[in-house]
Amino acid sequence: MKTLMLGNEAVARGLFEAGCSFVSSYPGTPSTEITECVAAYKEVYAEWAPNEKVAMEAAFGASLAGKRSFCAMKHVGLNVAADPLFTIAYTGVNAGMVIGVADDAGMHSSQNEQDSRHYARASKIPMLEPSDSAEALHFTKLAYELSEQFDTPVFIKMCTRVSHSQSIVELGERIEVSKTYEKNPQKYIMMPGNAKRRHPVVEERTRLLQQWAETADINRVEEGSDHSIGIITSSTSYQYVKEVCGDTYPVMKLGMIWPLPVQKILDFAKTVETLVIVEELDSFIENHCRQLGLTCVGKEKFPCIDEFSQNLIGEKLGKCVQSGTKLNAAIPQRPPVMCAGCPHRGLFYTLAKNKVTALGDIGCYTLGAVPPLAALDTTICMGASISGLHGFTKAGGADGKKTVAVIGDSTFMHSGMTGLVNMAYNESGGTVIIVDNSITGMTGHQQNPTTGYNLKGDPCTKVDLETLCRAVGIRRVRVVDPYDLAQCDAAIKEETAADEPSVIISRRPCALLKYVKHNKPIIADADKCVGCKACMKIGCPAISIVDKKARIDNTLCTGCGVCAQLCKFDALAAAKEV
Repeated sequence: MKTLMLGNEAVARGLFEAGCSFVSSYPGTPSTEITECVAAYKEVYAEWAPNEKVAMEAAFGASLAGKRSFCAMKHVGLNVAADPLFTIAYTGVNAGMVIGVADDAGMHSSQNEQDSRHYARASKIPMLEPSDSAEALHFTKLAYELSEQFDTPVFIKMCTRVSHSQSIVELGERIEVSKTYEKNPQKYIMMPGNAKRRHPVVEERTRLLQQWAETADINRVEEGSDHSIGIITSSTSYQYVKEVCGDTYPVMKLGMIWPLPVQKILDFAKTVETLVIVEELDSFIENHCRQLGLTCVGKEKFPCIDEFSQNLIGEKLGKCVQSGTKLNAAIPQRPPVMCAGCPHRGLFYTLAKNKVTALGDIGCYTLGAVPPLAALDTTICMGASISGLHGFTKAGGADGKKTVAVIGDSTFMHSGMTGLVNMAYNESGGTVIIVDNSITGMTGHQQNPTTGYNLKGDPCTKVDLETLCRAVGIRRVRVVDPYDLAQCDAAIKEETAADEPSVIISRRPCALLKYVKHNKPIIADADKCVGCKACMKIGCPAISIVDKKARIDNTLCTGCGVCAQLCKFDALAAAKEV
């Protein structure tokens, strides 16, 4: 049976067909849908973990027990999981273990353009890189075969375009795989004496994998009529090359991106006049070719910044797109903005009004940095707001007063807790604001340990944030409603003035959650409006100025009432109940 599937959906299907039994992940665009889709298969246990490190360690534990396992994350999530990654490379696996990582060239939803191929080389773990949904399914199944054949975890590297584009896949049947756990301290206990004996095993494994790459059909050469140029490429870049060039030039399409073949590349290079390397982000394949002594065209022509396109490939190769027309139509720019009724808006307005130094974190609330709110000073990585707040206050920044960290409920569980422990333990000042919108918002409403529901939506243990904060040593903990500006203002003033660390929990569910009931839209009275634009300071997309008067778009307005609290002329009011 053939059907259309997203790349992420195809990976999930590959997990099912390969007999994967255990999946643990932390949501991160563009990888999130893999875990959401695989959760629909009753044969596979799937969960959201608090962070990527926990997910990878859990997947290793399942592999050790004899079940094929998987964990997924985006590129920056792999940084969090790097600690177990490098050691699992030494121990190897029992049942197959596959690690899904999705890069985000173009930074559609990320804070950097990290190239995860470097992790494969550094950790000495093989990496497969599909270029469409059919390969995503096939490579996932192949990854388990390689994992068990070579006793190693295996990466499946996705990217935004492959993850979120559709192509045809052919479905197969599930196979059940189970292995017996046998105690083996020399293999799995990585104290120095054992680790020293495992390192040579890893090096030999890499040599054997490189030999496998020489003849693997996922590393293939596609012939062309014009050998003046030969192109080596992979992933979505391969799709762009084929759309632009068709069968004009010979192409080496790499499906295993680490370890890379040697003789196969040397033989290919002999057949062409000019060797061109087309790859997004870093010069990974190019550097390998240059180490082989080959002269090639790479990053001096193709940029290491942003994602590629058919037009860019056509321009850089000096060749027109086959259709003779540009494939990229001009797309109107849509500035990032928090949704109408977002519970974070009132809090950020209050922070900006009080001129508070605010260290931000990763999530929807990062949009609090965007004008007109412009309430954040930094955003680094998951959990960095709280750790950074501690360092900032200890170093005397802003005299230690009027300084806060802003972090979401899911991000706090991911990596904020340890920073709060550090603040309590080392007795720093500053206020941590946990913006609790009852969900993991930015990646599409996934559950987390504070929501009381698991990945499948079943009730489960719920972490109580107030109790947790007090348990680690924070004495000042209070909850505010971010729709109540006066309450937020009082809390921020009082807590930032305190001589000890404190926590404010700004609690209100995300306005987009299906179960949230909204008030009727706010009504703008043009006769009372004086055009002062005070309501525009909160950056709500439901509010605009037309003919110098405030206007409310009632298709967007959720009736939160934050704007009404800013109007001194009573021009904005809740609709009266009929």
